[in-house]
Amino acid sequence: MKFSLSTEQRDFAESLRGLLTNANTPAVVRSWGENDTAPGLALLQQLAETGVTALAVPEEFDGIGAHPADLAVAFIELGRAAVPGPILETAAAVPALLSALNDQQLAKRFLPGIAEGTLASLVLEPSTPRALDADVAEPVLRVSGDTLELVRPTTQLESVDPARRLFEVESVETLAQGADVAAAAEKAYDLAVLAASAQLIGAGHAMIETATEYAKNRSQFGRVIGSFQAVKHHMSDALVAVEMATPLVYGAAISIAERSDTVARDVSAAKVAAANAAYVASRKALQVHGAIGYTLECDLSLWLTKTRALQSAWGTASAHRARIASAL
Repeated sequence: MKFSLSTEQRDFAESLRGLLTNANTPAVVRSWGENDTAPGLALLQQLAETGVTALAVPEEFDGIGAHPADLAVAFIELGRAAVPGPILETAAAVPALLSALNDQQLAKRFLPGIAEGTLASLVLEPSTPRALDADVAEPVLRVSGDTLELVRPTTQLESVDPARRLFEVESVETLAQGADVAAAAEKAYDLAVLAASAQLIGAGHAMIETATEYAKNRSQFGRVIGSFQAVKHHMSDALVAVEMATPLVYGAAISIAERSDTVARDVSAAKVAAANAAYVASRKALQVHGAIGYTLECDLSLWLTKTRALQSAWGTASAHRARIASAL
C-alpha cells in the first residue's frame, strides 16, 4: 500500500505545530502536573477552535466527521508537544463510543459540546480502569461490560507521568445497557488505541529532535558530541524505529475507515510498533543527554514520563500482542 498525506493534512499538521510551538507547552505540562490546569485548559480550547475536538464527531452533531487518518495527523502533533489533559478521550474515544451507540438522545446530549471543546473522560474496563483528568471533564463516562454510566471523580491517584492525572470514579447515572454498549466500546477502544499510537510517534519525534539539538550544543573533549559517530548512530537508530512504525499507524487509520475485518489486528500492531519506537527514542535520547535527562528541569523528562505512561495506556504490549495472535 502506498500512502502519503494530502496537502490539506500536511497544512493541518503544520498549523497545529505552529500553534503548539508558540504555546510553550513544556511550561503548560509542568503546570498541569502541579494541578494548575488553567494554562492547559486555555491551550485545549485553542485546539478545539482549530477543529481537533470535532474531528471524530459526526457532522449531524456539529462535528467534522473526519477520516481517522486526520485524527492520526493531529495526535502525532499533540504527542510531539506532550499536550496534557484528556484530549484523547475528548477527541477520539468518547465521540467514537457515542457515535457507535446509535442513541440519538445521548449523542445530542454530549457530542455537540465536545465538538466545541467540552472535555470528556472515559473509563473503559478492564483496559482503562481510571479516568484521566476527570476533575476538568464533563461528561466522565464508564463502560463496564454492557453498561454505560455517567460517573464522577473521587480519589486522585499517583501516575508515572504527573501530567496524566488519574482518578477513581463513582456512578451517578446509568445511561445505556445491552449488547450495543459492548459493541460501541470496541470501536471506541480501537480509535483510542490509534490516537495513543499516534501520540507515541509524535513523542518519539520530539525526543529525537530534543536530543539532536542538545548534541549540537554540548561539547566534550573539545568537540560537540553530535560530531561523534556513536551519537549519530543512536539518533539514526531512533529515527529508523519511529519512521518504520509510522506507516502502521496510518494503515490502522485506513483499516478503521474501511471497517476492515482486520481492524483489531491493525490497531494493535500499530500500538506495539509505536510504543517500541518511542521507547527506543527515549532510551537513545537519554543516553545522549546523560543523567541531566532524568531531571525535572530538563524538558526531555516530560516526554520520558509521557512515553512510559502511554506504553501501557489503552492496552499493554502483552495485551496487544495477544490480540494480534488471536487475529492471525
